[in-house]
Amino acid sequence: MKHKSLLIVLFIMFTLNGSGQQNPGGEPWNFLIGTWKGTGKGEPGKGGGTFSFTYDLDKNILVRKSHSEYPATAQMPKTVHDDLIIIYPDSTGVPAKAIYFDNEKHVIHYSVTYHDESIIFTSQKTGNTPVFRLTYTPIKTGKINTLFEWSQNGTTFKTYVEGKSTRIGE
Repeated sequence: MKHKSLLIVLFIMFTLNGSGQQNPGGEPWNFLIGTWKGTGKGEPGKGGGTFSFTYDLDKNILVRKSHSEYPATAQMPKTVHDDLIIIYPDSTGVPAKAIYFDNEKHVIHYSVTYHDESIIFTSQKTGNTPVFRLTYTPIKTGKINTLFEWSQNGTTFKTYVEGKSTRIGE
């Protein structure tokens, strides 16, 4: 009986795992794949950094790694920010969800949407935490605009950081 139950559980796990492993496709993400260098400004001041978007796990997920630095000012010490986003598909195979981690111990769950040529990450409103929105928009081949905003009420957004980046590698 235990052997039969184990086989049923394994069958269900393989079935669910197989149906979820659909290639997220590249079409809307093609303009972001590669390594980027950028500068920007916002609440932390003027700064710059690099980030990359790569496929992983046989193109079943996308991974974004980011590093940025903001020099010390009279009001703030130097700030170094590192983060990681894992973007994964929904049941249709389209990248629709993401999870974010950073060196400040933040974890943010995002929904991913597509508007015109932009890719938009929006966090869910939970309790008293702000809603965050991260938007990537192509400016021209090899150049993009990145906009990170926040909203206390989930409808009126305020820019936290905005910058322009240039592709520096594949």
